[in-house]
Parts: sequence; structure tokens; C-alpha cells
Amino acid sequence: MSLAGKIAIVTGAAQGIGRGIALRLAQDGADLALIDLKHDQLEAVANEIRQSGRKALALTADIGDREQVFSAVKRVESELGGLDIIVNNAGIAQVKQLLAVREADLERIFRININGVLWGLQAAAESFRARDVKGKIINACSIAGHEAYGLLGVYSATKFAVRALTQAAAKELASSKITVNAYCPGVVGTDMWVEIDQRMAEETGAEIGATYKKYVEGIALGRAETPQDVAGFVSYLAGEDSDYMTGQSVLIDGGLVYR
Repeated sequence: MSLAGKIAIVTGAAQGIGRGIALRLAQDGADLALIDLKHDQLEAVANEIRQSGRKALALTADIGDREQVFSAVKRVESELGGLDIIVNNAGIAQVKQLLAVREADLERIFRININGVLWGLQAAAESFRARDVKGKIINACSIAGHEAYGLLGVYSATKFAVRALTQAAAKELASSKITVNAYCPGVVGTDMWVEIDQRMAEETGAEIGATYKKYVEGIALGRAETPQDVAGFVSYLAGEDSDYMTGQSVLIDGGLVYR
């Protein structure tokens, strides 16, 4: 699928799924703006993209801060010449029993997983409308946005919220020819799942690796997901073939959760 001539933002692009998405969109012809707090890793991804012949702008910004997000979008417009696609990918996990959750826990994960998606959505929509662009807003959801998991209750709540934001934004922005969709990965072999597995072991007494193994064994296709598996679907959402699709949060998990 060609994204030639398109300009895309990917948040949380320094590693994992975000890095995979950024590299795939560049491979398909887009120029990229990468947003993360991990400057050195982010610049390394940007250099990979530049070596492939595409433009890449690395922006160190906190997506939980609305002003920083809007400022980043303005820089993208100025330095890359516009904006067509935003992938609100950045997110964090939290493994904790619901009875142990405190206000600081909620504030931290809501700020990134919910606020960060909303600020990115707002800034991109403002940019698209100002330039009359048929833009694409793509949000990171999860299987946990379709089915809540024990010890991941608050994380699941944030992903259910992303589904709600995706649906509501799709309805509000359709008249501006802006589509809003989300991707819902499952068990992806990234640092986030290393962290989840370690915290699950601490909470349950399971051996390190046991939780990850249990979930992978439940995948119909018989293997853990890769960032490339997710990136291929995000590329579809970013391209013209998905122009008649909006408000959807699609499971791409190898056959783990069925809806």
C-alpha cells in the first residue's frame, strides 16, 4: 500500500510497537514525525527512517501535556509541510489489584493512556480541519479494551476509554471527512510485556515467564505477536483502502479474544 506524499506522526515511537509502526509507514512511503521522551532511542529510529530515504523528525515531548502535543503538531506542519495521519500509540501498563490502586496510580496511567490519546486527537483534528485534509486518526487500544483482565483492571479501563473516544470522535469528525479507528493488539513480544510478566510474577508468585507463556499458549495462531504484525494493520488504517471505515477498534491478536 502506498503512503507516498503523506506525513504521519507516531507517538511512543522510540521502541516496541511504535517503532515498528513508524518503520512500516516509512517503508510504505510516508515521511514521519516521531514523538517520545526517550531521546536517544527516538533519534536512532529517526536515523533508520532517514537511511531508507524518507524524512524523519524526532520530537522529545510528553504526550500527557496538552500544550506540548499541540506544539509538536505545529512543528510537524512547519518542518515537514503538513500532516495527514496521527498514530496515538504511546501507552503504559499497570499491574495491580484494584483494591490496592491509589490516586497517584490513576493519575499516572490516565494521563498517558487517555489524556495523551485525546490531546493527540484534538491537535490532529485541528490541523486537518484548518487545511481541509481528509485525515486519519489511529489510536492504540488493546484486547484489554474488549475484555478486562484481573490485575490489569485500571489498564483495561483506560483501553475501554480509548474505544469510547474512538467511537465518539468518529461521529463528531465524520462531517470533516476525518476517520478515527483503533487497533487492539494482544500479547506482543515487547518490553511492555516483559514488565507485565515480571509484575504478574510478583503479584501471584508465578515464575518469571509463566504468565507470558500462559497467554501465548492461548493464541490460536500459535505464536506471540510482533510489532510488525501490528504495523501492517496500522498501515492499512493509514491508507486509502480504509477510507470507508471509522469508529472501529479492531482486534489483531492472532486469535485470543473473539468479538
